[in-house]
Amino acid sequence: MPPDMGMAPLQSPRCGHADMIASQHRPDAGFERDAAVAARHGGGQRQINVAEVIFYEHPVPLNRAEHKDLRLKSVPNVRFAMNTHSVPITGAEFGVAARDLMIVFAGVDAASSGPIALLGLRQNENLFIDAAGQWAPNVYVPAFIRRYPFVLAEKPAGEAGDDFTVFLDDGYEGFNTSEGERLFKEDGADSELLTHAVGFLSDFQQNVVRTKWFMQQLVKHDLLEPRNVQLHKGDPNDGSAINLNGLFVVNEEKLRGLDEKVAQEFAREGVFGWIYGHLLSLSNIDRLAQRLSEREQAESLANTSTN
Repeated sequence: MPPDMGMAPLQSPRCGHADMIASQHRPDAGFERDAAVAARHGGGQRQINVAEVIFYEHPVPLNRAEHKDLRLKSVPNVRFAMNTHSVPITGAEFGVAARDLMIVFAGVDAASSGPIALLGLRQNENLFIDAAGQWAPNVYVPAFIRRYPFVLAEKPAGEAGDDFTVFLDDGYEGFNTSEGERLFKEDGADSELLTHAVGFLSDFQQNVVRTKWFMQQLVKHDLLEPRNVQLHKGDPNDGSAINLNGLFVVNEEKLRGLDEKVAQEFAREGVFGWIYGHLLSLSNIDRLAQRLSEREQAESLANTSTN
């Protein structure tokens, strides 16, 4: 039985943050793409080595005693994501994200691939964030970014306790003990801010589960094909071409050739909606290339003015 493919949140996974967790956890477990993206961005894994989780500098388990006085102040920028050229994205986001972002599947092979939103065409560069750390106006921001500075980590199989533990990025500039909203009330109960954050994380995790099932269907029915993207800038022989490898897209011919039983299941479970969101998003490569061109022009102008 597939997980609910709709937008309504399922029952939230059990989340805990009472005491220090000494054992290893895997942030975003089940999100097929995470490990590959983390490796690309210099990843590692919990204990808590920084980053199966992109752009989290120092993720630590939320502790009711140690963090009883912690506050979170508003920081009017998203500089933490400036060096991230792709992030995982869940299928529930495809519809709205497809207006602005290119959604592809990335991995060493189709079976291990997962959906990502492509944010840049050069290593360690997010073309949707400007020099001041501002996200481009009227452009969708993936939930993977919006959940920051919190994240869920899944406990190892067989270990007692809650299914998930809440972590926070202890290196985030918004955390302090004097300004902003408290994470815990004076009596130790969760504040409204923390309750909202944990709810968002739980809904996100449920969408990860749905997305994993979705990917299993694409692989099961052999719907993914490799797609290498090459963008030429100027003379195609001068070595300035941009090559994007390790990407997969849905093969439309195979999609049209699905047998009636599978097609009915896909229609019933909302799979077609997610697939067409992905396919419609592919044209956004042109808009991304235009953003890169504008960024390079600005860089060239800046270099000229300083020389």
